[in-house]
Amino acid sequence: MQLHIQTTRDDHRIAWLSALAITIHLLESVIPSPIPGLKPGFANVVTIIVLCQFGLGMAVWVNLLRVVVGSLLLGTFLSPTFMLSFAGALSSLLMLMFASQLKRQRFTSLRFSAMGYSLIAAIGHIGGQFVVAYLLFIPHPALWQLFPILLTFAVLLGTVNGIISQNILKRII
Repeated sequence: MQLHIQTTRDDHRIAWLSALAITIHLLESVIPSPIPGLKPGFANVVTIIVLCQFGLGMAVWVNLLRVVVGSLLLGTFLSPTFMLSFAGALSSLLMLMFASQLKRQRFTSLRFSAMGYSLIAAIGHIGGQFVVAYLLFIPHPALWQLFPILLTFAVLLGTVNGIISQNILKRII
């Protein structure tokens, strides 16, 4: 019995864009960081561009594939690093989903730009990581003293990624 699977244009887009995000994710893993775990999150630029160009469904696929495949290639799958990265990705996607739903409501004229989405995702990412870090690894209230510092970095890096995303979108639209 021969199985014939038909791939779609969206399948190909997801594969190519995921490969790009994974490559950026792998390159970021070798950049030295002054604070353990702090990364610029340039791979998230791909997610924001995909969200703006192709919608939430494709952005979810690209982001989750980046985290899972990236962790498999780096040898961190199911490690604490993976758990924190996956929690950050899921919580940022939930925030983006909420923001996308707000945009669709008839009673609101709220529209998010790539910058807005990038900031929402960055804040959601660090928030999800802290919740999981507290629940699974460091259940001590002192952990939350680091939150304002890392939230500040998340907002700064989210702004940089938003600027990059907006500039790329201007060139491809």
